[in-house]
Amino acid sequence: MSLHAESVPAFRRTLKSLSQCLDIASKDAKERGYDVNVLLQSRLAPDQFNLTRNVQVACDTAKFVGVRLGGADAPKHEDGPATLDELQARIEEVRSFLSGADPAAFEQNGTEILTLMRGITMVGEDYLRQFAVPNFFFHASMSYAILRHNGVKVGKMDFLGDVSMTPPPQKA
Repeated sequence: MSLHAESVPAFRRTLKSLSQCLDIASKDAKERGYDVNVLLQSRLAPDQFNLTRNVQVACDTAKFVGVRLGGADAPKHEDGPATLDELQARIEEVRSFLSGADPAAFEQNGTEILTLMRGITMVGEDYLRQFAVPNFFFHASMSYAILRHNGVKVGKMDFLGDVSMTPPPQKA
């Protein structure tokens, strides 16, 4: 399986699911009469990122895969406090950006040495498999967990999103 196929479709699908979970959270806040910003600042533990930061990091992780392996220029995003609408816009921009990722560039850059933050270097495919994919799903999962922890009625299928339930082909 190609590096592009291992990552981009799953990132796009999970970001879409994350956006839908945020929609559910917004509706929950309206129905239960609280400010949705309470959720955006919520965290599971005092030393962990809040919901806003988890969404931002999930987006950035996916985006930087498109930059480092896809060789594309990414949209710029400011970190820090954000509204729900700003988070939704960021998710959509990253999904759109990933749609244009060049699969051939992923394969070419997968064997290159990449320099990451703080001068860390990794081979491209190791970066994808050992850091980017786990980091992306960690922050997407924490976003989901923060919503659940605060009583938002999201379930596993909301997190998994559009999963193909096509049965495997029958053997003759």
